[in-house]
Amino acid sequence: MTPRVTVHHIGVEDEPVAVIEDFVPDPAGVRAAAMTAAFDTAGAHYPGIRAAVPPDYLPAIRPVLGKVFREVFGVTEAVSVIDIRLSIVTAAPDSLALEQRLPHVDALEPGRLALVHFLGAGDEDGTAFYRHRTTGFETIDRSRSAVYFAALNADLHRHGPPPPRYLAGDTPIYERIGQFAGCRNRALVYRGRLLHCGQITPDRVLSTDPGQGRLTVTGFFAAR
Repeated sequence: MTPRVTVHHIGVEDEPVAVIEDFVPDPAGVRAAAMTAAFDTAGAHYPGIRAAVPPDYLPAIRPVLGKVFREVFGVTEAVSVIDIRLSIVTAAPDSLALEQRLPHVDALEPGRLALVHFLGAGDEDGTAFYRHRTTGFETIDRSRSAVYFAALNADLHRHGPPPPRYLAGDTPIYERIGQFAGCRNRALVYRGRLLHCGQITPDRVLSTDPGQGRLTVTGFFAAR
């Protein structure tokens, strides 16, 4: 099984998103490892549970990931792993904090890259990318953050907070500019500064069982 890479450029800012099919040679093995992994509640930002990836996961993805980092994102120096873990979305929509109902960025610093690898049973739940309507921003870095958050606060005051559910499409504050289905063994790689969120089917049952739930690997990397 050979990974196949397609690059999409999204939005006015023309940011690349690398879509990698057949990302790992043995996705069933990763799923089997998840069945016995020790999942625990994630931090304040991720709406679910996370666990360590199996020890052979990183060696398996390094060749294709390194190629994508170089050829798509122009990385020429060493890349360090900030965090990479098995992840399952489990939080009920009515329990979501405000920031979990809005698109977010993974990092404001330059050189940050993000990975999501889909390992679930279907292809209905993927990742979506957004433009903030008031500012027109599709990416947020340190130079934009103050303007963006001030405008977002004003938007929330004007329109009110979003309803207690996962974001799924356009809103008065955000416009969806791209989405990618979570096909099994598909991975997405994108810059951490892109506004995005998980695309969660509104009526989906969010199971904690790795065999039934929205199982992914999420990874964050820093290019020096």
